[in-house]
Amino acid sequence: MKCGFVLPCGDARTAAELAARAESAGWDGFFVSEPVWGIDTWISLAAAAMRTEHIRLGTMITPLSRMSPWKLASETATLDNLSNGRVILSVGLGAIDTGFEAFGEVTDRSMRAELLDEGLDILIGLWRGQPFNYDGKHYKVRETNFYPPPPPVQKPRIPIWVVGAWPSEKFIRRALRYDGLFPQELKPIEGTRHNARQAMPDTLRQMKVFVEARGRRDHALRHCGGGRDAWRGSRTGRGCCSPMGGGRRHLVDRGQLERARSIRRHRRGYATDRPGATRGVIAPHRHCAG
Repeated sequence: MKCGFVLPCGDARTAAELAARAESAGWDGFFVSEPVWGIDTWISLAAAAMRTEHIRLGTMITPLSRMSPWKLASETATLDNLSNGRVILSVGLGAIDTGFEAFGEVTDRSMRAELLDEGLDILIGLWRGQPFNYDGKHYKVRETNFYPPPPPVQKPRIPIWVVGAWPSEKFIRRALRYDGLFPQELKPIEGTRHNARQAMPDTLRQMKVFVEARGRRDHALRHCGGGRDAWRGSRTGRGCCSPMGGGRRHLVDRGQLERARSIRRHRRGYATDRPGATRGVIAPHRHCAG
């Protein structure tokens, strides 16, 4: 099991300092959010990369539907080279009440899902290198040799974690094509415009059965939820944990490993089989508000 820290707030300098502290304290991952308008995610992670050597660096989460996939491919590949292969990219549709409407971004769920799927195709294609062509519904890409960046250090590519919302099997199947799943359930949150919330234990059990039925017993479920501070010492005075941390507990499934054990036995972690791997367990985690 490995534990990670999600930065609740702070500029790039704060991100760099806290990433260094997290690494020295034994944390395994450091994650920042990807706002529509706010502190730039990739500058913050680049600053963190320059202050650290081993800790994994990633997003929580990147709303790919509102981004140019070729720009994101450039940023992630550049950071993966700068950090010597420590990047994790987490993607989802994003929450539209975080600035989507204010800046004229697409808010239709179906269209955002289409943009997400095509964006992932383009990301992976560009990471592989040239020549690359793409002819999708929303994006058209022609091969180019105009100063292409070096490919990511990680092979076969940068790990991708994807948000999945139950009971939509389509959402879960999308996540299963990649390296990690953030479980949510489609249930409106009263007083907000959110139509999904963090998956509860009963929902996680149903998702676990579905994942097993598809023959992916080594797949990772990661979850954000409420809980006590998992790491202290930030300038904000608050602690936080990553999709790898403790708090609300989830079922663990790693092949036949400890299949009968309950969610209460796992305090923290996302599992990896080797450095850079992201498949492993249905893991617990908590995420403090901020």
